[in-house]
Amino acid sequence: MKIKYYLDKSTLFIYFIGELDECTASKTRDVIDGLIKDLNGIKKVVFNLSELSFMDSTGIGMFIGRYKKLKSLGVSVFTQNPTQSVEKILQISGLYKIMPAI
Repeated sequence: MKIKYYLDKSTLFIYFIGELDECTASKTRDVIDGLIKDLNGIKKVVFNLSELSFMDSTGIGMFIGRYKKLKSLGVSVFTQNPTQSVEKILQISGLYKIMPAI
């Protein structure tokens, strides 16, 4: 799993490249938490999933945890461009209800 990001004004875009599963979720969580902590003034976070090839239930848990953390800081969270297989997981899990697509 690789993570890329960039800040555009007050929006943090985070790109996931590879697989988000039990083996990669912990490190992914740590990287995202570091980004959130180090970048002040963020109003919105967009998780770009266009290169996320696989996600399991551990990945769902990672996203829910980041959503809760960001929400407690007053930051809006969105998803963007999920792959077809990841979109099915987002729909079935209900993640779109808390992290809508833009």
